Amino acid sequence: MTASFPLRTAAELMADPDFEARWKERESIGVPARAALRDILARFVTGGGPIDVASLAHAAEVVAELDARDLVYVQDGRVILAYPWSGTPTAFALRLSGGRERWACCAIDALGIAAMLGEPVQVQARCHHCDEPLALDITPEGPAGETGVVAWVGTREDLRGKACTAL
Repeated sequence: MTASFPLRTAAELMADPDFEARWKERESIGVPARAALRDILARFVTGGGPIDVASLAHAAEVVAELDARDLVYVQDGRVILAYPWSGTPTAFALRLSGGRERWACCAIDALGIAAMLGEPVQVQARCHHCDEPLALDITPEGPAGETGVVAWVGTREDLRGKACTAL
């Protein structure tokens, strides 16, 4: 298949000044927000989610700060997304160690979770081009074996609280 779109590396995508500015702003959260984010991420790993904000040992204002900075997405008093995790089904199903099933917000998140956890992960998705099912074994070092798979990265309007749909 000949690509009719530009192929760029992750390093080239991350060189975008707007991308870098968004992450610098997100990184400026304080100690309480960092602690809350750490706990929320851990709860997504162990329990899946969504997570009731009232069940967290952190002030609602701290969770609201994470939501305002687009590090989590809160809807109806529950944390629905905590990047890279989705608490509801997405097109990116994950099988973690011990058979735990979780969902990633997008293809890039799905591909990075093994490195985040330091354990192998299987990603199940569908091809954006032909809709064929895909099963990718990802290690903390990257994809296992030659997969020939690429991630489609595009510019979309208003991704707030949404998870992407294709790999």
